[in-house]
Amino acid sequence: MINLKRNALFLALSCAFGIAAPAIAQVKQAQNPIIFADVPDMAMIRVGDTYYMSSTTMHMSPGVPIMKSKDLINWHLINYAYDTLASKDELNLTNGKSTYGRGSWASSLRFHKGTYYVSTFAQTTGKTYVYSTRDIEKGPWKVASFKPSFHDHSLFFEDDGRVYMVFGGGKLRIIELTADASGVKPGATEQVLIENASAPAGEPVGLPAEGSQLFKINGSYYLFNIAWPKGGMRTVVIHKAKSLFGPYEGRVALQDLGVAQGGLIDTPDGKWYSYLFRDFGAVGRIPYLVPVTWEAGWPVLGTAGKVPQTLPLPASKGLIPSLVASDDFSRRPGAPALPLVWQWNHNPDNALWSLNDRKGYLRLKTGRVDTSFSLARNTLTQRTIGPTCSGATALDVSHLKEGDFAGLALLQKRYGLVGVEYRNGAKAIVMVSAESERPVEMQRISLAQNTVYFKADCDFTERKDIANFYYSLDGKKWQPIGKPLKMAYTLPHFMGYRFGLFNYATKSVGGYADFDYFTIK
Repeated sequence: MINLKRNALFLALSCAFGIAAPAIAQVKQAQNPIIFADVPDMAMIRVGDTYYMSSTTMHMSPGVPIMKSKDLINWHLINYAYDTLASKDELNLTNGKSTYGRGSWASSLRFHKGTYYVSTFAQTTGKTYVYSTRDIEKGPWKVASFKPSFHDHSLFFEDDGRVYMVFGGGKLRIIELTADASGVKPGATEQVLIENASAPAGEPVGLPAEGSQLFKINGSYYLFNIAWPKGGMRTVVIHKAKSLFGPYEGRVALQDLGVAQGGLIDTPDGKWYSYLFRDFGAVGRIPYLVPVTWEAGWPVLGTAGKVPQTLPLPASKGLIPSLVASDDFSRRPGAPALPLVWQWNHNPDNALWSLNDRKGYLRLKTGRVDTSFSLARNTLTQRTIGPTCSGATALDVSHLKEGDFAGLALLQKRYGLVGVEYRNGAKAIVMVSAESERPVEMQRISLAQNTVYFKADCDFTERKDIANFYYSLDGKKWQPIGKPLKMAYTLPHFMGYRFGLFNYATKSVGGYADFDYFTIK
């Protein structure tokens, strides 16, 4: 058992760092990126010796993931701010509508007088949302929603008890909220806080300054933003003022590797870091930490202006099972139906999935006829992780109906999938590639049995962004199928690739697929 545990640890660390197992003993410090997976738009707080972080998962449900850490490096999922954002066609994947790349965007995370606040906003609904709870790990959450949708806002509690949101792009504005942050204060009007927050990054501007995160430290106000000069890179811009309403002085704080957008966090022993993220191709937007020192009242980011490779923090223990995890779909009494690592693509139809109909299996049932994978409901997803990872599943297709298609996907606009299709009274293993942004059948193999195994391997090393699909008839001997998928991070989906378990009907409803397990390495 001890050797098995040691081997499992070697495997997890190898996946996290992309190193061979024998080298693991030499890894003593944390390394950037601190999370090699899609965890963008981080907001972070420290309460005592515990750190909490929120992130963005847009069109996924549940949404606004909350993570916890004791060391700023090893994070694990503890909650979501909501099960579903709202109920409308775009979020429900009904009437041919979707909200890929939208849903809820960058969140703000605060702890104020014993209450945790997580706020976000959504173009899909045109609203701003403020979720609050006394217990961030267990809830329950209270939600307040109001119009308009304040873009990339920062929720801010002033010392005098007044509450504000800073928001916008380029021209940054501020609005006062009610004392409980449940809406705009009656009679309050927007004020311009900074006329052109992009200016320190230089002209011409490609992406105007956004991603506001406001901090008050030792009586001064520090506003973090990201700006992106044309022909340049994602850049950290900081504005400082002695009064909340300014005037603000701005400067470039970091311009290296495109690592940007985030804020400040301190440790119990007085050290400071800036949490930021980097666009890294198909795996998504991945978190980094950079050390912060203080000079003349300004935070100075990085090591000699650069993002360091290593950090004087504990080494990562890997992302499995804290952020992604294998699942055999068996549940102990009282356990949640789905662990937090799982999210549905858009809002699920809860009547059409079950872990109880057949113990130890995830059953995905069809309840309507669909025309495409990307518009089908109840695709269950987990993140991919870098630098390399592999996801696999076993599938019982004995109860598919004519026109049904079930299997394993890599979800993005240019998706790839391998599954079983029941067509003209016969079942076949099919690999489909949407690399061209249109689904193309790459290979079809007739299937004469009811249990089949699928696997997808991803290589994000140095943004190689290649995926390969496999099938097996016995779970041991794997055969490649179709062609390698050149993965691409596309803005219409605005999300790193995800493993997905799917089943949808194209002819008639009532069929179902039973997934025995999902493993990720």
